[in-house]
Amino acid sequence: MLHDLIAQYGPLIVFLNVLAASLGLPVPAMPTLIAFGAMASLHPGSLAPQLLAVLVVSVFATLIGDSLWFLAGRRYGGRTLNTLCRLSLSRDICVKKTERFFGRWGIRVLVVARFVPGLSIVSVPMAGAMGTRYRTFLRYNGIGAVLWSGTGLVLGALFARQINWLFAGAGRLGGITFVVIVGLLLAYAAFRWVRRRQLMRELMAARIDENELFELMQSGQAPIVFDIRSAEHQLLDPYVIPGAQFADERHLKTIIDTYAPERQIVIYCACPNEVSAAWMAKQLSDAGFRNVLPLRGGLETWRDAGRPLDPLPGTEQALTGPKAVSNAL
Repeated sequence: MLHDLIAQYGPLIVFLNVLAASLGLPVPAMPTLIAFGAMASLHPGSLAPQLLAVLVVSVFATLIGDSLWFLAGRRYGGRTLNTLCRLSLSRDICVKKTERFFGRWGIRVLVVARFVPGLSIVSVPMAGAMGTRYRTFLRYNGIGAVLWSGTGLVLGALFARQINWLFAGAGRLGGITFVVIVGLLLAYAAFRWVRRRQLMRELMAARIDENELFELMQSGQAPIVFDIRSAEHQLLDPYVIPGAQFADERHLKTIIDTYAPERQIVIYCACPNEVSAAWMAKQLSDAGFRNVLPLRGGLETWRDAGRPLDPLPGTEQALTGPKAVSNAL
């Protein structure tokens, strides 16, 4: 039955699965490619001729989904990454690490991005936001799609006997196998979501609002303000809260040694969930700093309130509010 299903609808199943995965839906696509590779190895007469077609449709589906994210990054810039922060089941700091990875390797990262969890979904829109030519994007992303799809098919062929054993066991269990697989996927997604909510509750206890920070700055009692966005995100949005200093959570010891623990410190990042800022605030508090607060809503909330922004060196004069957004993005 499984053989007949794959023989008749294999390329279509692969296309839909890979397209959904490339669009960011929580559906793994590599197992489908591995399964098809295994079935083609076990039934070379009927399925082997479809291998090339499956490889092509997999690459095509990848390019369609990734192109949409690329164009979203080109059109909306940093806002696309903010959207990913809201949707992601991972900690926001993982998005920042991916931005740095892209900044180090550039567009070439797309060749291996699909092999690294979380890297593709951030690096693709970032390539668009950084102004990469679409032709260049297609070249590197296409190479990566071919390598990724081909790897899945080859792995399936290499471990065909073991995979066939799993299929046989699943066949004996009948429809319950599908229920178990779906249940496990839902349980995994729920676990990640619960863990994220627990982390958010732990870190959200103390915040400073943008109006409170603005009043402190106006009264001459401005705290030390840390901008902890990645260098790559700063290129996408080259504006800072006036007086902000750039800080890197990877160099926490240097920050601890430089600033007095009694100073008031406000930390902001780019992601609206501000988990990165909250995590760093907790580390500084654990190190003995007595008044460290993340900025509620981060830079986006400060900007939306129409508060002043300073340009990074080499950019145009300081702007405020929506005008700054349009120029930055």
